Amino acid sequence: MKNKGNRISREFTEKKTPVRLNKYLSECGVCSRREADKLIEEGHVSVDGVRAEKGMKVSPGQDVRVGKKRVGRLEEMVVLAVNKPRGIVCTEDRRERDSIVRFLNYPVRVTYVGRLDKESRGLLLMTNNGDIINKMMRAGNRHEKEYKVTVDKELTEEFLSRMASGVKILDTVTRPCEVRRIGKYTFSIILTQGLNRQIRRMCEALGYDVRDLVRTRVVNIELGNLKEGAYRKLTDEELDGLYEFIKDSSNGPVRDVGMTDMETRI
Repeated sequence: MKNKGNRISREFTEKKTPVRLNKYLSECGVCSRREADKLIEEGHVSVDGVRAEKGMKVSPGQDVRVGKKRVGRLEEMVVLAVNKPRGIVCTEDRRERDSIVRFLNYPVRVTYVGRLDKESRGLLLMTNNGDIINKMMRAGNRHEKEYKVTVDKELTEEFLSRMASGVKILDTVTRPCEVRRIGKYTFSIILTQGLNRQIRRMCEALGYDVRDLVRTRVVNIELGNLKEGAYRKLTDEELDGLYEFIKDSSNGPVRDVGMTDMETRI
């Protein structure tokens, strides 16, 4: 992450130039660019009191409204994909020497969307958009998260079947999920919930210990070839896809029988 300060400063400077209205609304956290175009076409968006037109550009300081509500960026909306290394702690407490906030040292205040425990690594989304955080972290919204897991013993069909059908941990039974063998000791698992240290507890309940746990995907965002310890901003296409996945999600408490509301450490 060398020279990231200069790169980020350039990014902030670029944000002062005019941008397409649909992109502006997306970066304000209103909706995806596709949904923004629809709002514009239907006449729900105005710029400086005049009905907006599809394809127009806006500059900082202009009065942009959706209906009667003025929208704007008090600060740039940031959504990052981070490859969290093992040993880094998902906490905002800067007194924690190995906190993700201190490790990232990003110039805009961002926080994580769904934790990874200290010994786990892989994809972590971080943002300053509270609406995205709330919608992504409600267990009842059932957003997919995919992991690659390596255990200490050879996998059996019984183990894979029981992991997929649900395991009793923490006074509940985990939701049915998709489990696929990758190798002799490695499998992938797709969860739609996030109980405390869920995968580790599931494996332990079936007599296995986790040796390595990597989150490879969150909804439509892939870890890909992002280097460990590095981060990148989501592309416009990824951000649009994320909006599509969460647009019908509740950002208030969602109660699912037998499950926790909030995602905790995996």
